[in-house]
Amino acid sequence: MTDLAPLRLAVRDRPGMSLPSRRAYRALRPYLYLAPAIACFLIWIYEPLASAFLLSFQQWNLLPTSPRIWVGLENYRNIFNLPQLWQALDNTWYYLIGLLPLSIVLPLAIALFTQDLPARSRNLYRALIFVPMIVPPVVAAAVWRWLLDPRHGIFNLALQWLGSDPIEFLSDPQIAIWTIVFITGWKLIGFSTLILSAANAGIDASLVEAARLDGAGKWRIIRDIRLPLLSPTILLLVMMTILLGAQWSFSYIHVLTQGGPLGSTTNIYYLLWQFGFATLSVGWSSAAAVILFLGFGVVAAAVFALKARLSFYDN
Repeated sequence: MTDLAPLRLAVRDRPGMSLPSRRAYRALRPYLYLAPAIACFLIWIYEPLASAFLLSFQQWNLLPTSPRIWVGLENYRNIFNLPQLWQALDNTWYYLIGLLPLSIVLPLAIALFTQDLPARSRNLYRALIFVPMIVPPVVAAAVWRWLLDPRHGIFNLALQWLGSDPIEFLSDPQIAIWTIVFITGWKLIGFSTLILSAANAGIDASLVEAARLDGAGKWRIIRDIRLPLLSPTILLLVMMTILLGAQWSFSYIHVLTQGGPLGSTTNIYYLLWQFGFATLSVGWSSAAAVILFLGFGVVAAAVFALKARLSFYDN
């Protein structure tokens, strides 16, 4: 392998480069490496965010030939006076509360209780659990639409065989939202199980062996060793579920219920889509997006603070 040190010295100490130029080059070189990532952030994140903030004060219908009319805070006043906004916010919290057991508690139990299985059986179980994660959301929604059909779906046929009346999983306002929550959680179980299983496998085996030598049983090892050391991963998944859980359900809402019945499955993300693309009310959509950004920003700050306080590390 060629030694590049003389080449670096030659470039750094070229006769044509003055001492201030060399110092400036050394100071700017790290930022040159970061420039592509910074450019991507500016182009794909901060520029759309700034555009949405400006559009929230304007009235526009997405047509390039139509003018953008400055309306000030009127979009925000209209949004806050809209009953659909408060219904969507309530539904968003129902999504988050319903997803936490499916994305945290159940995957944690699977990760813990499959750890001691033989390697072949453990990998088989985890592979079967991870399969829903690789199914495209639209395909999964289409399959669930067939499974939950009130007349010919497998679930309702089983209920009729047992003598029960069929259930309108996607048409009953009281049941539809929990059906979407279950389908979204079913899709996320594999991802959370994979993350928690990797974190559980990374726990120092000497700690578990020392506890066993001291007479600790399986439940005590889980309570006193595994759960505390898994706390950073658990809190990370909690944070992801809170910040992204309702967003992950968008495809299933759009394919299965279109926000109905009676708006019972519409969350804040689907409401943004309805404003922006169904009714072309870009100003309303941008105003709702700014409200969502500020609200979830506060939630994210609180979750980060909680994560820093409650996480436990073995070092």
